[in-house]
Amino acid sequence: MKNSFLNIYKNKKIIITGHTGFKGAWLTFCLYLMGAKILGISKNIISKPSLFKTLKLDRKIKSKFINIKDFKKINKIFSQFKPNFVFHLAAQSLVKKSFEDPKETFLSNSFGTMNILSALQNLKNKCNAIIITSDKSYLNVEQKKGYKETDRLGGIDPYSASKASAEIIINSFHKSFLIKNNNISIAVARAGNVVGGGDWSKDRLIPDCVKAWSKKKTVNIRNLKSTRPWQHVLEAIGAYLFLGYLLYKNKKNIEGEAFNFGPAYKKNYSTGEVLKNLKKNWPVKAKINVIKKQKFRESTLLKLNCNKAKKIGWKGILNLNETLFLTVFWYKNYYFNKNSIIKISKDQLNKYFTRLGSQLKKLI
Repeated sequence: MKNSFLNIYKNKKIIITGHTGFKGAWLTFCLYLMGAKILGISKNIISKPSLFKTLKLDRKIKSKFINIKDFKKINKIFSQFKPNFVFHLAAQSLVKKSFEDPKETFLSNSFGTMNILSALQNLKNKCNAIIITSDKSYLNVEQKKGYKETDRLGGIDPYSASKASAEIIINSFHKSFLIKNNNISIAVARAGNVVGGGDWSKDRLIPDCVKAWSKKKTVNIRNLKSTRPWQHVLEAIGAYLFLGYLLYKNKKNIEGEAFNFGPAYKKNYSTGEVLKNLKKNWPVKAKINVIKKQKFRESTLLKLNCNKAKKIGWKGILNLNETLFLTVFWYKNYYFNKNSIIKISKDQLNKYFTRLGSQLKKLI
């Protein structure tokens, strides 16, 4: 990947929490290809199949399987490894599970984030940290205009509330402690609904579809009218890496700030529209069943205002058709063609970051 802003990560020591998850595995694979020295921290491998295992990352990097709730172990790892960069993605990320186990959700998402911040505070070396939260950090009032970074945080469901709580903790910790620490720079990323090849998480639209359709089964859908800022996983990790680059270069108006990262297109597409596209490109007949009664409350309308990210030079490059094409292409090769999924993943990374590099050429 010949891209000047990615070159800063070569030979750097990088901690990635949640590295066995969907976004974490893609981020880990990208930085591994860039020659970074990676230490991953995760509680476990959360899904089967697993992108982390599929890309053979367990053989390529060092991993520590511990819970981020354990501050002593987290602090020891940070102090011994002395990271140049930290990307904090570890979280309990499912809305449905947050209703089933709200205590674990708050401990992982809110206090787990505080443990990461405390470990950063204790570092003696210079380190740039990107803390990834969620678009669901905003108090969702079902408004049509996109939420911007200054809008009220909050959440009715435990997942959203835990992420909003994490944001409050981050802001407090930064202003109380980290802003006085010349070694540590942080920024917060709030991404939209991320899709792409290799996601097998439970209760998510595309993973549910591909798991069912690959076995010629019918998939259950909760709400065809729900809209989300769907974006490809490469757009999200590209944004995280760009934010890390700006921190590294000491760019103004980055440190301590939060940024929304959403798709390139302005329209928010519904679940029904996404399903129509997926079904059209899936190689065998795809069936759906809409569940009429829901056991838990979920936001229907969610949109992000990404103008702040545009001001620092970031803009997504993939439209919805490209996003879903890349996603379906990956899964079709995994389930049906049996082509090298590592090669396909590498090709998708290379093509995306080459295209992104052309867009960012004037900024880097």
